[in-house]
Amino acid sequence: MSEKRCPHCGKWTTWTQNLEDTCQHCHKSLGGRYLVEQKERIRKDQEKKREWIFKINQKDHPIVSFMKKAANLFYFVFFMIVSFIVWLIAALPG
Repeated sequence: MSEKRCPHCGKWTTWTQNLEDTCQHCHKSLGGRYLVEQKERIRKDQEKKREWIFKINQKDHPIVSFMKKAANLFYFVFFMIVSFIVWLIAALPG
């Protein structure tokens, strides 16, 4: 346990080194802008995991969505084959 000055009210409050902790006086988050940046970073990471070559939108027609998924699968398989060939070329001379 330690203390931290609240970025909102400026009073000192106990803090357990967690960005989700709240001030004992004003009951607002002690994380401040760091909490916002962390949430934004997590959101961007999740968005990158969903995206490949073709971004699949919620409002896409099911057929278009299926075609984008198929194209992403083709992209994945293609790069797996290319990676294997590159690995094979690198491994054979050694």
